[in-house]
Amino acid sequence: MTGTETSLSRIGLALTYGAICHGIFALAGLAMLVGLFTGMQSGFGAVPQPYAWVVNLLLLAQFPLAHSALLTPKGRKALARLAPAPHGVTLATTSYATIASLQLLVLFTLWTPSGVVLWRAEGAAFWTLCLCYGGSWLLLTKASFDAGPSVQSGALGWMALLRGRRPVFPDMPERGLFRVVRQPIYVAFALTLWCVPVWTPDQLLVASVYTAYCITAPRLKEQRFLKIYGDRFRAYKARVPYWIPLLQRRRQNDA
Repeated sequence: MTGTETSLSRIGLALTYGAICHGIFALAGLAMLVGLFTGMQSGFGAVPQPYAWVVNLLLLAQFPLAHSALLTPKGRKALARLAPAPHGVTLATTSYATIASLQLLVLFTLWTPSGVVLWRAEGAAFWTLCLCYGGSWLLLTKASFDAGPSVQSGALGWMALLRGRRPVFPDMPERGLFRVVRQPIYVAFALTLWCVPVWTPDQLLVASVYTAYCITAPRLKEQRFLKIYGDRFRAYKARVPYWIPLLQRRRQNDA
């Protein structure tokens, strides 16, 4: 294979992985947006009760389990094998984002709705929650951009391959919403789970489980940051609260 053919093959591979990644990312975002807004009643699952709850729980568990497992050393090795050699490492972030998006797409489309509505907002309450819901999505988008949109969207890998370079990860995020809390993406994600106009047993289950995940999972991420950035992250951790903006200030005042 000539150099030109190799270059064209690399470019084609990069564009293919990018198109797949962002296509699934968009579909997953839309499915999640609609699914949460309707109280998880928009899923196409048709598993009969009581087995539906077992399947729904499995759908619920597969995202946090795989999402965390793929960040372990063994998980990163597995990601590197998901693209033709020698480009697997370069495309790892793209593969990771693609898998995460696919997991969310599966969750919100294959969920079997219970059909039980506990509460549905009306009038001013409906429009207030709609504004809160839209605001939580804007916060999630803002936090993702502050963290580095190329990493969050999966673009880092395929764009690096397209240019024939190694991926360069963004620096430790400290600007924007990261000045307020250390985990703004997880906080915003949790807000999207609760600021909804329709409350159902389905929605409460999803919101409770994933909020618990959003509170606990970043601890593992912070351990990785501590190994990478050392004293710099320790200083950042000392001045910026984990989840609740006012909590750190109160502790400092009490001290």
